[in-house]
Amino acid sequence: MMLELINSIDSSILLFIQENIRTPFLTPAVTLITSLGNAGIIWILISLFLLIPKRTRKIGCMSILALLFSLLVNNLFLKNLVKRIRPYDYISALVPLVQKPLDYSFPSGHTGSSFASAWVLYRSLPKKEGIPFLLLAALIGLSRLYVGVHYPSDVLAGIVTGVGAGYLAERVFCYISRPGMPFSRFFNFKK
Repeated sequence: MMLELINSIDSSILLFIQENIRTPFLTPAVTLITSLGNAGIIWILISLFLLIPKRTRKIGCMSILALLFSLLVNNLFLKNLVKRIRPYDYISALVPLVQKPLDYSFPSGHTGSSFASAWVLYRSLPKKEGIPFLLLAALIGLSRLYVGVHYPSDVLAGIVTGVGAGYLAERVFCYISRPGMPFSRFFNFKK
């Protein structure tokens, strides 16, 4: 009963977006934004860039760890546990605007990886530098609705698991980089 209600609300929102928000003007920009999240590529590149300067190396390591946690939790565990079909397979009137993903829908991996990395960046960088990353993560999450490949509840779950992965990455990294831990000397990134 509760799942039917969630599916009904999700379906109504997606059809509303398709009928009232999609425009020829917005579509190219939104499909570009959604492609930034493909395989977490934008977040991987940002994380690798942060590994270069010594002062941001710790942040880059935490972001990579957050992306790994998000991949494990969202793409390898939850998607295969829940096995929710994609909205375009459930809602006959919904037309996806990008190539149909081959995996399950719940939770949104694009959103999860985006918020995992963005959360670490937001918490670790000065706020004026961190906030744009959260905004990009939000745009990527919303783009998944616009292009018709995720339900709103998939995106909300991706936000929750992504923030959780980011928080866990911070905690784990702080633990393994403590003095006296076996590999702590590899994480000694003094400014």
